This record gives sequence, C-alpha cells and structure tokens, in this order.
Amino acid sequence: MEQTIWQLFLLSIGASFVQRTTGFGFGIFIMTMLPSIMPSYGEATTLSGILAMTTSLIIVIQKHNYIVWHRLFPILFTFIFVSIGAVFVLKKMEYGILNLLLGITLIAVSIYFFFFSKRIKVKPTKIVQLTTGTISGLMGGFFGMQGPPAVLYFVSSEPDKDHYMAMTQAYFLIGNLIMTFARAYNGFFTLDVTTGYIYGLAGVILGNVAGAYVFRYISGSLLRYIIYAYIGISGLVFLFKI
Repeated sequence: MEQTIWQLFLLSIGASFVQRTTGFGFGIFIMTMLPSIMPSYGEATTLSGILAMTTSLIIVIQKHNYIVWHRLFPILFTFIFVSIGAVFVLKKMEYGILNLLLGITLIAVSIYFFFFSKRIKVKPTKIVQLTTGTISGLMGGFFGMQGPPAVLYFVSSEPDKDHYMAMTQAYFLIGNLIMTFARAYNGFFTLDVTTGYIYGLAGVILGNVAGAYVFRYISGSLLRYIIYAYIGISGLVFLFKI
C-alpha cells in the first residue's frame, strides 16, 4: 500500500506539471502507469479524470479573465455529448486496434504540425469545432486522453498563450466533470478511486506550482513546439500500450 501511495503521489506531480506547462497531457502522462495500480481500467480513467479536473480548476481560477465563452461552448458541448456515449460503451471496447490507429495518427499529426505550423491558421468555424469536439470526446471517453485534438485547435485559434491556457483548462474542467458523473453512473467511481484521489491531491498541487513557474518563461512560439512534440509522445504511448 505504501508503494502505491508514493506511485500516485509522484505520478500526480509529473502529470500536473505537464498539464500546467503545456495546457494538456495529464491523462497521457498518468495513464502510462495508472491502469497497473488501479483495480480496473475504468477506475484508472476515473481517477485520472478527477485529478486532471482539479489541476484545471486551479488554472481556471487563476486565468478566468481570459476565457471567451462563446468560442468555447460549441466544441465543449460536442465533446460532452460524444464523451458520455463513449463512456457508456467503454466496457465493450477492444483497445488494441484503436491504440494502433490513434498512435500512428497522433505521431503523423505531430510531425506535420511541427514542420508546417507556420502555414496553419485554424479558424473557429462550427465545422472545425464540431469535428474537434467529436474526436476529443471519443478519445476522452475511451482512454481518458481528450487533450491532443482540443489543444491543436486552441493553440491555433487563440491569440496568445494566456487565452490558450485559460480556454483549454475551462474545456477540460467542465468536460472532466461531466465524464466523472457518467463514469460514476457506470460504476467506475469506487472507494479505490476516492482513496487514490486523496493520495494524488498533494502531488497535483506541487506539480501545478512548479508548472506555473516554468510557464511564465515559455514564449508562445516555443509553447507550440512543445505541444506538438508532446502530442507525438502521446502517439508513442498509444503504440506501446498495444
């Protein structure tokens, strides 16, 4: 039990630091090991979601003035609708093929954006928002990793890094809250999840403080390349989970 406590604490520090620095990646980081610690995959995604939600809440409180709600709602509502459906079919999923396809796609997208990002300007049109929300909802509901599609959208459509950070964290906060209710309804919010949250909370706070310090010194252009690189890493995570 003591080993599990330390594992959750250290994983939460790393995941929260990544989320606070890049605006996403909590689930990608923590889900590399969390399923081996928790009794089931569904409980692991639930714990990941509520810890990530806490990280996002801290950031939203700090940067709420940068949230532009009318740009957020279309992608957010699409994400909520799709992710709830994905959570309900989670128990029936076979992950091998999906991991392979998602891993390859994320790596390819990462490479493309890394080299051609200066030519890309995403406009917040309804079609783009609905598409992004759908893909993010599927990835969030099935794998607890809804970040990559959303951050590609926000980092390309928001005017600066503070708006980007505020918009992504408001998106993740509300989305994770809704998915937590859906997971609880499906029996994934257990006593083990509650205990794990208590162990991980201190790590979330420490990681957030360290990440906030690093974020202040990252330029907007550097932040983009860090995000693209980490999306590529998330693709590798999917591949290695096969």
